Amino acid sequence: MWRRNFVQSMLGTAGFAAIPGLAGTPASGESAATPTEWVPAYARLQRYRSRKQGSYDVTGGNNDAWPIKAGAEREIFNATGAGVISHIWFTIAADSMHLKQLILRAYWDGNSKPSIETPIGDFFGLNLGDYVIFESQYLACSPGQSLNCYFAMPYRKGARLTVTNEGRGDVDAFYSNIDYLEADSIPDDALYFHAHYRQATPNVAQSLPGRKNLDGGTNYVFCETRGRGHLIGVTLGVIQTAEGWMGEGDEMIFVDDPAKPVVNGTGTEDYFLGSWDFGGRMNAQPFSHHQYGAPLIQSAEKIGGRYCLYRFHGDNPVTFNTYLKHTIEHGHANDRADNFYSCAFWYQDRPFTDYPALPSVAQRLPRVNG
Repeated sequence: MWRRNFVQSMLGTAGFAAIPGLAGTPASGESAATPTEWVPAYARLQRYRSRKQGSYDVTGGNNDAWPIKAGAEREIFNATGAGVISHIWFTIAADSMHLKQLILRAYWDGNSKPSIETPIGDFFGLNLGDYVIFESQYLACSPGQSLNCYFAMPYRKGARLTVTNEGRGDVDAFYSNIDYLEADSIPDDALYFHAHYRQATPNVAQSLPGRKNLDGGTNYVFCETRGRGHLIGVTLGVIQTAEGWMGEGDEMIFVDDPAKPVVNGTGTEDYFLGSWDFGGRMNAQPFSHHQYGAPLIQSAEKIGGRYCLYRFHGDNPVTFNTYLKHTIEHGHANDRADNFYSCAFWYQDRPFTDYPALPSVAQRLPRVNG
């Protein structure tokens, strides 16, 4: 139910009713009826057009997957006109590090540069290349190494998604199902979905005066963009390069002012809505909840310790009018040199494509040392 409400919220304040031809919109010649909120949306007439694109065998056989040669790009989705991608499902048979080798890109409204550009693993919260079973509101990994995404992705003129194999080996089978809603138009205030990958391998440890960090100038950066919209969340993979707790890094989010953060947190585990080092060296336990989680915790607080974390802001997206930079300290006052791998998610009024270049596939592979 919450996922349905989120899709509706991305389509406009009135949900599907805001889109001509979608649920709740009076048909031609009909008058607006008295509100009947007690009848749930799924039990009411839906007027959008349900569509799916996927890797099914068009010959009617059972070869329902695509091979992707090393170095090749595969277009996995192409739609024209207005619509909303509502669900993405992948499962992949390939090299053991394919989650870091395969790049997912999405292009909105005919843009030549992508608004989504990230390794598939980081997009789905599996930042260190391993599959971990978890469920959140927007992302999930199920038994059988199946990947699911429920972020709503509106577009006005068309959408195109591709997967590029930057590994040395071929992908034997890439299975894909992408569900979407086709419509005559979408609301003026529907925003474009963005996702971008960054890493620091390692972060550069700092010795700031007084061990204080007020301006966030050397923080790890999840994303930086210009426009109007809101931040919806991040995934983060960490590999420790030193003993001890890798956290104590506060999030600092800069909104409309590059010089001063307006959101300041109290620690890494606090930002990801855990506490006390997630339980510490002896007692840390993986967890996953709707808006936050740490589905992977291995060798906590030790060299080589591995964490996969996610935090979403679906309850209160961080809004910006002209500028957003989402950052977090690496250790207290940036005093640690751990390896970070992340994907940030946000919505904004125009497709944004001014991204830093992706690191090479060799640089993206998780490791203890830089």
